[in-house]
Amino acid sequence: MAKLSARTAQTLLLLVLAAAPAPAQEEPVCALDNAGLTLPPGFCALAVADGLGRARHLTVARNGDVFVATGRTRQDTAGGGVVVLRDTDGDGVADERVRFGGGTGNDVEFRGGFLYYSTDDAIMRYPWQAGSMEPAGPADTMVSELPARGGHRAKSFVFGSDGAIYVNVGSPSNACQEQQRTVRSPGKDPCEELEQWAGIWRFDPDRPGQRQPDGSRYATGMRNTVALGVRAQDGELYAAIHGRDQLTLWPDLFDDAMNAEKPAEEFVRIREGSDFGWPYCYYDPALEQKVLAPEYGGDGRAVGRCAEKDDPLIGFPAHWAPNGIHFYVGNQYPQRYRGGAFIAFHGSWNRAPLPQGGYNVVFAPFDGDEPTGAWEVFADGFAGRELSPRGAEHRPVGLAEGPDGSLYVSDDRGGRIYRIVYRGAER
Repeated sequence: MAKLSARTAQTLLLLVLAAAPAPAQEEPVCALDNAGLTLPPGFCALAVADGLGRARHLTVARNGDVFVATGRTRQDTAGGGVVVLRDTDGDGVADERVRFGGGTGNDVEFRGGFLYYSTDDAIMRYPWQAGSMEPAGPADTMVSELPARGGHRAKSFVFGSDGAIYVNVGSPSNACQEQQRTVRSPGKDPCEELEQWAGIWRFDPDRPGQRQPDGSRYATGMRNTVALGVRAQDGELYAAIHGRDQLTLWPDLFDDAMNAEKPAEEFVRIREGSDFGWPYCYYDPALEQKVLAPEYGGDGRAVGRCAEKDDPLIGFPAHWAPNGIHFYVGNQYPQRYRGGAFIAFHGSWNRAPLPQGGYNVVFAPFDGDEPTGAWEVFADGFAGRELSPRGAEHRPVGLAEGPDGSLYVSDDRGGRIYRIVYRGAER
């Protein structure tokens, strides 16, 4: 995806802002406990809805309706599809719900007169009339038969500044070993997974009936990239990548304490042909460089072929699991947030002996078109008392901005949708 000129990027930003007028309703009343969240001074939160099941990515229409892609579980075979939430009395809490579609939902976005919706192996497009809570007709299948085996099946997607659909196809494995997650099992070289997985694929947004070979591999070497976003201020595609697990499969080289901190979760800018090195390489935050993975002869310091791979813009803590990204365009929040990245971290399971981490939303500011490198926890407290996948009450996944500049956060553990509002004096 080519970099936009400054004038074109500015025009894109103005169009985004113009397309999202603030709704004519009262500012919502936040919960006294901020729905359990800890936020910076001046911010407050409320729960828009609860109990939606596996609420994954979401988007907010111009009239304030919230659209949520929901996953289906073994216990909830009637779940899945898109849930539409509407607040009819202006208090910020949804009092109407409509569900349509099916399958294990991952992502949902508007483009033109259509609502696009992805499952683990397909992207569909519903005709949509503005202001409606249900499709105007049956869905067309835009892309089908996407690879969906192994542990990284979620097909999040985003529309690029060129209008194309950019889709995450996560790897089916941890490190492309000959024997999956087995002590000292070497990596496959070359890793054949890279032909169909572990990258970003680009598709035509207006052509039904596509399959993976009809698209093109836009970027590679990305183990699992659930968090995808386009920054309106520069028109570029960005992402946060799930790093690999279990360096301790090589006990002669790595102990538990080292595994807890390595590798970093990578925040990256993606351009056509980008190669971030998985499975051959990982980013070591202590060394501040990519090094060779042990499955491919690495010893924790050797660089080798990794010298040619793309580096991240920011390295976030290991195993936090970034699942959502949004670049702020509104004017409700203070000016410092404009153009910066909010990133939702689903939370770790394998940072022992350190405490588990993530289960939060962080903010990474930009200076012009570059991140400053600094970041801060913006919203915390989702998990409750226990930071663990099974013990957490809520786990952040998706991020979306409402027409008034509020930030919405989805949760696939308790099925809650949060709305975070700024009430401070600074605008």
